[in-house]
Amino acid sequence: MANPTFDQLLEAGCHFGHLKRKWNPAMAPYIFMERNGIHIIDLYKTEAKLAEAANVLRGMAKQGKKVLFVATKKQAKQIIADLAASVGMPYVIERWPGGMLTNFPTIRKAVRKMTTIDKMTKDGTFDNLSKRERLQITRQRAKLEKTLGSIADLNRLPSALFVVDVLKEHIAVAEANRLGIPVFAMVDTNSDPSTVDYVIPANDDASKSIELIAGTLVAAMAEGLEERKAEKLDDEANNAQGDKENAAPRRERRRVRRNDAPAAEAAEVPAEAPAAEAPAAE
Repeated sequence: MANPTFDQLLEAGCHFGHLKRKWNPAMAPYIFMERNGIHIIDLYKTEAKLAEAANVLRGMAKQGKKVLFVATKKQAKQIIADLAASVGMPYVIERWPGGMLTNFPTIRKAVRKMTTIDKMTKDGTFDNLSKRERLQITRQRAKLEKTLGSIADLNRLPSALFVVDVLKEHIAVAEANRLGIPVFAMVDTNSDPSTVDYVIPANDDASKSIELIAGTLVAAMAEGLEERKAEKLDDEANNAQGDKENAAPRRERRRVRRNDAPAAEAAEVPAEAPAAEAPAAE
């Protein structure tokens, strides 16, 4: 998928910022003008920043790195869940569990607890519990699934975060900053871009804007994953070819050894000693 053009960004409403009185002065470089009390984002800068972020994320996906998508606002939740799942990336669309990054081992314990409950269901232990205990465990499992279901396969800290609305997800951004995890984010005119490594100035309230920006980044990651897959297949093909080429010399060496074996065995057999001469008769 090619990066969206200026007109596509305009049509999706990416240029609409917040009311002038709600603006963050740090966003001044990304604001084009003010109209009817609303700031208008400079879409030429959006276009350039989006292309830069897409290129970096493509490279990360190609290296097999995981990017955690974070969007808990109503209009972004389902969009982000579908897009992240399409490329096998983890996502958080419910409340951000505090300490998810800075206290990652504890989060992993909760995930293991969820896995234990699943095992109990499969091995029959669950059936031996009382009705009340089963109900409590089922509720606990549902709660864990809602909060941690999408990150159950995340065995280590993500390599990057993509965030929709850094103001709403400030805890997630703060944890990533503390751990040195790069943050990619849609940043509106009311937010502070200084906490974000890859700023994409855009309207983070309109579903069309979110879908276009996030969709572009996910498409770039999908390309990176395809490149990774193609390189892996090439490497396997090259290794197989190399093994095939090396097999002929090995077969030749074995053949030579087999042909030389009878001669070597003959050389090792000692010659029969000559018969002793009979003593002369006197």
